Amino acid sequence: MPLWRLHYHLVWATKGREPMIGEREEEAVRWSIRKTSDRMGLILHAVGVMPEHIHVAVSIPPKHAIATVMRYVKGASAHAINGRAGDAESAFSWQAEYGALSFSDRGLPDVISYVEHQRERHAAAG
Repeated sequence: MPLWRLHYHLVWATKGREPMIGEREEEAVRWSIRKTSDRMGLILHAVGVMPEHIHVAVSIPPKHAIATVMRYVKGASAHAINGRAGDAESAFSWQAEYGALSFSDRGLPDVISYVEHQRERHAAAG
């Protein structure tokens, strides 16, 4: 097995940055990201969920392009939320864009802390 250390901080938002993620949606998003990460062989380090955006710290093996990972993670999580909503009028979707930042092994603890403490960081800033 090849050695790899490819860590990423991924960020994406709801369509129109609308605050569409409540407790039920957050549960679906977290479950979906865990399942998709397991299925793709990703190493999931942390997930931070806000009402209008998501932060994820993850290690992605070189067999996957970041764009492919994002397509699966965003698609599966939107599907999980829409499957629970049961209301065709309020179809959930993500913006097409996303952010992907790479970081080193040394930065991993700081990025995990940053992602896990999103609510506190936003509360302090707002």
